[in-house]
Amino acid sequence: MAVPSRYEVIGIVGLPEIRNGDDLGRLIVEGAAVQGTPFRDGDLLVVSQKIVSKSEGRVIRLVDVIPSPAALAMARELGKDARLVELILRESRRVVRMDKGVLIVETHHGWICANGGVDQSNVDLDAASLLPEDPDRSAQALRERVRRLSGVDAPVIVSDTFGRPWREGLTNVAIGIAGLQPIRSYLGARDPAGHTLQATLLAIADELAGAAEPVMGKLNRVPVTIIRGLAFERGEDTSKALLRDPTRDLFR
Repeated sequence: MAVPSRYEVIGIVGLPEIRNGDDLGRLIVEGAAVQGTPFRDGDLLVVSQKIVSKSEGRVIRLVDVIPSPAALAMARELGKDARLVELILRESRRVVRMDKGVLIVETHHGWICANGGVDQSNVDLDAASLLPEDPDRSAQALRERVRRLSGVDAPVIVSDTFGRPWREGLTNVAIGIAGLQPIRSYLGARDPAGHTLQATLLAIADELAGAAEPVMGKLNRVPVTIIRGLAFERGEDTSKALLRDPTRDLFR
């Protein structure tokens, strides 16, 4: 595969506030065309989890949440709103760590993250957003809708912001993938010095999610980007390919 010396990250600006039931694929295709960057063959799409969740009705009013006894007890210890803790527990299969006001959990998807993806940014003050129930399915639905409307089969990454153990700062990662091989393997290849690579697997989907974030930003109102000019391998693996087998995890 030829490696380009450059590629573009193009934000789609001017998208409206996304509501439950909105045709997200149509809004993206029309938004790209209006700003003069219609889809081309070879494009790849990175979409913020937040607008996917909004379009799928995954925004919950806190007034409708009744905390369980477990959520109430944990909320007192953490200093958190018990209704948010209740949502976090509902979205989780297990609690990994609870300390210093932080709740690290494993979501039903298998992601290890703070607060189970429950987030209050960019939603109404009395609400919280949840991760899509199946981000890979969401990515595939967007891929198909964009292909139907634009004629371009653009792979789709649904991205979210995760913290990183032992490193400060957040970065975007891929939680939903469609049409892209998420891992690039160099196993068995030789480097320029002649060494055979033994353990080099690049999380290309995570790298692209991270590359899109400086354009998307938290406050820029640019929840969608087109990545253009990059050579990538198509595939039908999902984000599950990025989950490490527990038997190979030294920290469980």
